[in-house]
Amino acid sequence: MKKLVNVLAACSVGLLMMNTSCSLPGSGSGYGNGELVGSRSGGKWKEKAPYGMTFIRRGTLNIGTNDQDPSASMQPTRTVSIDAFWMDDTEITNSEYRQFISWVRDSLARQMLGQQFPEYLITEDRNNNPIDPPLINWRERIRWTDPDYAAALEDLYIPAEERFLNKREIDSRKLFYSYWWIDYKQAARRINSYNEDSLKYNYNAVVTRPNGEIQTVTNRSAFIMRETVPVYPDTLCWMRDFTYSYNEPWATRYFWHPGFSDYPVVGITWSQAKAFCNWRTKIQEDYLAEHRNPSLMEFRLPTESEWEYAARGGKKFSLYPWGSYYMRDSKGVFLANFKPLRGNYVEDGGIETMRVGSYDPNDFGLYDMSGNVAEWTSTAFDESGYMLISDLNPTFEYNALPDDPPVMKRKVIRGGSFKDVAVFNQVSARNYEYQDTTKSYIGFRCVRSSFGNEF
Repeated sequence: MKKLVNVLAACSVGLLMMNTSCSLPGSGSGYGNGELVGSRSGGKWKEKAPYGMTFIRRGTLNIGTNDQDPSASMQPTRTVSIDAFWMDDTEITNSEYRQFISWVRDSLARQMLGQQFPEYLITEDRNNNPIDPPLINWRERIRWTDPDYAAALEDLYIPAEERFLNKREIDSRKLFYSYWWIDYKQAARRINSYNEDSLKYNYNAVVTRPNGEIQTVTNRSAFIMRETVPVYPDTLCWMRDFTYSYNEPWATRYFWHPGFSDYPVVGITWSQAKAFCNWRTKIQEDYLAEHRNPSLMEFRLPTESEWEYAARGGKKFSLYPWGSYYMRDSKGVFLANFKPLRGNYVEDGGIETMRVGSYDPNDFGLYDMSGNVAEWTSTAFDESGYMLISDLNPTFEYNALPDDPPVMKRKVIRGGSFKDVAVFNQVSARNYEYQDTTKSYIGFRCVRSSFGNEF
């Protein structure tokens, strides 16, 4: 039996590599020896831990407040079950988000250079077949200071009449990330099902595009959505969020200064956080494809239920991630970065945001699940959301359209921040922000669904 399994595994690898000559002993056709032996893809799968992520085992959760919470009567609770997933052990940092910005800048630069210098674009595959649209050649170095190349990149910089002290700087307003994604929720609607009898989609099958356009479904490409998102953080949110407050140093230095590299990125909209997740998936899949490895699950924002389950760290009835009913330990030391003592911000060790991981993690190995910055989730906010959700991997999502009223653009944020008092740092505390809004106290972290693991 072991020998047969090994042969099957080897055969499957050959099939994945388009080697159709592989066959089993005595089969003659490559489909088994008359027994139900299955089709294997390279043997038993074992998922490796993603860099910087912690495994969150599957389990159950009473989402919402508990009996020990004074506000327990204000909102209902639900018992739900959560599948296993991976979660970033800290919030996404300025350094990590700058990697995203650099990638977007360099991709745009190579596309612009490709109009005059063909070496920056790949127009043919290995068999000399044309590639349309052309691919970016990432192996070609960008010659930023060469006069000819600099002239070709002039449109990427701030216009001369807008420059401060005549500094030639990249125009952050021109940094856009375009990506595609599949709207499985619209594809799963009964009315949008493919009709096996007529061999086409129903006559009244329609989808709504991200820009609000209604499109008739004629083929499966209708479910492929494209979005273009400006990616540079809103650095001025530091001044906008605090009236009559001197925060200019944070506005002008926080995102790019190396002293803040390990601080959580802020000033990010919900749409920008989603775009980052897509980019993170893309660079991983591109790497795996280059090394002929199978693709993995995509990175995404956590659902509200996933976030709360992870924040509790296996402690079902505690108010805070560390398993206590208080924001201090037994020695009186604060356990998170929040707003203690009616505005004595520095008492907990920081005055605004702090380096990620400045406090001890919860039992799942996750840092800053309370305080520092609040975090975007993928869940749409509704006061009665707990009554709408399923009890299995629950979430409530809505992709708001540009013309939707503001109430439909609310997204759940969780965790509290450096500017919030203790009650907003409780693991059950719900709050919301509008998806097109930026705040100096809201960041995010990514999750990735787990599969093939036995825990």
